[in-house]
Amino acid sequence: MSDSTALETALKHDRWFTAGALLLAVLLAWAWIVPMAIDMYGSMTGASAWMMTTHWDARHVALLFAMWAVMMVGMMLPSAAPTLLLYAALARKGGADSVPLRVYAFGAGYLAIWTLFSVLATVLQRVLAEALVLSPMMELQNRWWAGGLLVLAGVYQFTAAKRACLTACRSPVEFITHHWKTGASGAFRMGIAHGLYCLGCCWALMLLLFVGGVMNLWVIAAITLFVLLERVSPRGVQAGRLSGILLILLGAWAFFR
Repeated sequence: MSDSTALETALKHDRWFTAGALLLAVLLAWAWIVPMAIDMYGSMTGASAWMMTTHWDARHVALLFAMWAVMMVGMMLPSAAPTLLLYAALARKGGADSVPLRVYAFGAGYLAIWTLFSVLATVLQRVLAEALVLSPMMELQNRWWAGGLLVLAGVYQFTAAKRACLTACRSPVEFITHHWKTGASGAFRMGIAHGLYCLGCCWALMLLLFVGGVMNLWVIAAITLFVLLERVSPRGVQAGRLSGILLILLGAWAFFR
């Protein structure tokens, strides 16, 4: 076997190994999200029974944070997969050592940002619940709050910050080239940088979970699919602008319905 053939085989093996690990992580996340969401709108005696508490002690807040963290893994990791797979291939092709470790470090850095977002979302949810503006189904009951979030998310789709972050997320080759760092620690920092771009792109969309229902499976799936299409579709930029218009119109409807 020639050196080039051996390299191609290694790259293919590495790609499938990395893709398999990503798929497993996403499937495990959705394996928790789906039963909890179904039970949330059902008897609430199964996976979501702990939400029925009237006393939010440390254990229940920890479970709420875990819910958000797992949701972020299931919702955001698919859109990060192209960058992670490309990074794995380039690291292997460049002769780097411990490529799987570097890929895991990159993924850990990326998820660290969304874990931080999960902390903030947990705090926000508890604040809204204490203010009595969040229903037991974790939906905003006040039309002004709901409409305001819809308009905010819609307007943000047209901002320079959104465009810059979306460009970075849609251009994995350019991102990796400009942010390349060596070693596992460097990969972790690259993951953090990619996570920050991703957060800058999607934070307003994620807040829409409070409008449609934090555990509404249709809303979760719709946001996940839209984020993925916005990143990988050739018409992703145009879809983002169209979604901005639709969100602003929905916000206006929420105000005046």
